Amino acid sequence: MDLCNIQDIKALLARHGFRFSKSMGQNFLIESWVPRDIAEASGAGPGTGVLEVGPGIGPLTRELARRADRVVSVELDRSLLPILAETLAGCPNAQVRPGDILKTDIPGLVRERFAGLTPLACANLPYNITTPAITALIEAGCFASITVMIQREVARRICAAPGTADYGAFSVFCQYYTRPELLFDVPPECFLPAPKVTSSVLRMVPCPPPPEVDDEAHFFRVVRAAFAQRRKTLVNSLSAALGTQLSKEELVSRVLSCGLPENIRGERLSISDFAALSKALRQN
Repeated sequence: MDLCNIQDIKALLARHGFRFSKSMGQNFLIESWVPRDIAEASGAGPGTGVLEVGPGIGPLTRELARRADRVVSVELDRSLLPILAETLAGCPNAQVRPGDILKTDIPGLVRERFAGLTPLACANLPYNITTPAITALIEAGCFASITVMIQREVARRICAAPGTADYGAFSVFCQYYTRPELLFDVPPECFLPAPKVTSSVLRMVPCPPPPEVDDEAHFFRVVRAAFAQRRKTLVNSLSAALGTQLSKEELVSRVLSCGLPENIRGERLSISDFAALSKALRQN
């Protein structure tokens, strides 16, 4: 059975009485090059174990299982379980776990299923959980790489440089913990049903946090404050979030002490700039 052939897919879904769920963001691939190229980009191979999120009917799962020693796919939609039992029958190294990835103990699952293997994450992520799912995979802190297909606009935000319109708090978060790389785009016509947006495949390789950050919680509090009101200057944004702790005059002084202009906006700060600012704001 070709899991990317539209006629085979329709026959499979009809046989199991499956109906697409808009609330779960379900769009199945109908071009075989897409799951093949995603699996290849993920680095799956001998000695690796891959955690997949939202396998759908299993085309990417199959490609991963051909390469990796073990694949564990977490699927929320229980109506897909009998379909996956059929489509993955020839993949003894692939296991489907019913559940919600946002409620899963990811490090525990990786320890349980991938002992002795290099753990990777790879997924065609449902659009409706893109940001929280990526956050959960990064915060799990146990993957050698994370390769996902997501909306192109989100992929561009993750990779955005300071000073660009796409740059924001989520850009800083992802670039703080990983080195993101935009690999290739996937047009809407590669899916059933076709979404209204173009998708992109993105790979994120974890990296050590910047050594100049000595208080991550405060660092990210400053980042969130800086982007909370994008049209305001950095000082005004910080004043709205931290005004009870520091006067506006004190905020101006500390921004200037970091070598930043008084009227700069948060979107122009690099991670190093945010690290210096976070330290300056914590000084007594």
